[in-house]
Amino acid sequence: MGDVSKTSLFAADLPSAGHAPPLREALLAAAFTADGLLDLLGASAYAALARSETVPALRATRGEAPLDTLVRLFLLQRPVPAERAAAVLPLAECVADGWLTETAGQVRATVDVRPYGGPDGEDWFIVSDLGCAVGGAGGIGSHEKGVVLGIGGASTTLAGITVREPVGSALDVGTGSGIQALHAAQHATRVTATDLNPRALAFTRLTLALSGAAPADLREGSLYEPVGAETFDLIVSNPPFVISPGARLTYRDGGMAGDDLCRTLVQQTGDRLNEGGFAHFLANWQHTEGEEWQDRVRSWIPEGCDAWIVQREVQDVTQYAELWLRDSGDHRTDPEEYEARYDAWLDEFETRRTKGVGFGWITLRKSAAAAAGDPSIVIEEWPHAVEQPLGPAVQAHFARQDYLRRQDDAALLAAHFTLASEVVQEQVGLPGAEDPEHVVLRQNRGMRRATKVDAVGAGFAGVCDGSLPAGRILDAIAQLMNEDPVLLRDRTPQAIRLLVEEGFLEPLPPGGRAAG
Repeated sequence: MGDVSKTSLFAADLPSAGHAPPLREALLAAAFTADGLLDLLGASAYAALARSETVPALRATRGEAPLDTLVRLFLLQRPVPAERAAAVLPLAECVADGWLTETAGQVRATVDVRPYGGPDGEDWFIVSDLGCAVGGAGGIGSHEKGVVLGIGGASTTLAGITVREPVGSALDVGTGSGIQALHAAQHATRVTATDLNPRALAFTRLTLALSGAAPADLREGSLYEPVGAETFDLIVSNPPFVISPGARLTYRDGGMAGDDLCRTLVQQTGDRLNEGGFAHFLANWQHTEGEEWQDRVRSWIPEGCDAWIVQREVQDVTQYAELWLRDSGDHRTDPEEYEARYDAWLDEFETRRTKGVGFGWITLRKSAAAAAGDPSIVIEEWPHAVEQPLGPAVQAHFARQDYLRRQDDAALLAAHFTLASEVVQEQVGLPGAEDPEHVVLRQNRGMRRATKVDAVGAGFAGVCDGSLPAGRILDAIAQLMNEDPVLLRDRTPQAIRLLVEEGFLEPLPPGGRAAG
């Protein structure tokens, strides 16, 4: 199925992409870019705008420069005089295509157009419903159920953890305003984007066109229904994962009970991935009485796939309900209506014996080893700061799992390792003490992990420069510490395995010294 363009599919009130190229040129000429906004607004007003606070930006755009006009028009959704707009934009085309409306000499934007900087400095534009670019969907207006949000923290998180390598085919499930499809278009020959909401497909088409990206194959439907039995090299999804009573808002409420939508999406992915392909999801999962959350999400992993699941946050049921009631603006409605919706949320959780909700990342990779019955499954909790983009770290994680699956203890002792770059050592103990109480190895990149090691582990990591095999290093440490080298060799491989798994040590090719 090609790019869907039937008028029955796309909402009639949305702009046409027919004159997107000249509109893009006009926006760029006025420096309506992520960098241009930061220069104009300053860091404080720019950050406030990301929180949906507009007053600082209004104060910063009181001039009549082209960029002031565009910020007020597309980001702040304020009317501007038609003559000012005509000095910056191809006004007739923008009105004819539906980007703007003109009444009594004033023009208004019909959609939110937000500059977005790509990973390699690209100037992109994310198109979404008015008032829904960031900070939730408060004030979503007449399209409440089918509202389409713009760029937000979840979108950028998913884009950052996605492995970016050239692929033949990519699939964005639940594309929304097209952010993930836009990223994928930079390294995939063919991009397919699906959504249950036809407005979302229309916005994705606008986002791609206004960003100068190739069009995607747009398909309407739920989860994998629109693609049938097709398979892909990359799958990404920021699904409507919110666990809620009902499906009032399409952009966030999946319409299935509890966390069934996320479970279904993950479980059905195995049949849609090509060998070696990656799938990346954001998800919520229930913490229920009498069940470990790790066991719950482990049951979602399809056969033939390795998995890395990271829980980033856990909220109790009251925090969770309040978060999403605020997101939809329900806290500003009639108090009785708010209380009724809050109560319904808690009823839902009580029925399902849910005591909390976890949020995190799920990455799957289709592998021959997993298909042969030896999957690598890592499930962990990591609420600490990380360094985005994490895509390279995700790819390296699975490469390390492949390496460790092939190595028994004897092979590890014969291998050569180097200490990963950006790893530092911290010694913790009382001031003036001769020896530290313990030593911590800490990464300053990627996951920014930290791990405690004993004297042997610290000494081993400190001398790993690729010149000696691990076994010979341990023999030298045993001699220095007056330990039995045989016993040290027996007990150390597990510690080496953990340091490799977490990225503190990097294995070298067989027999190898580090290059250079």
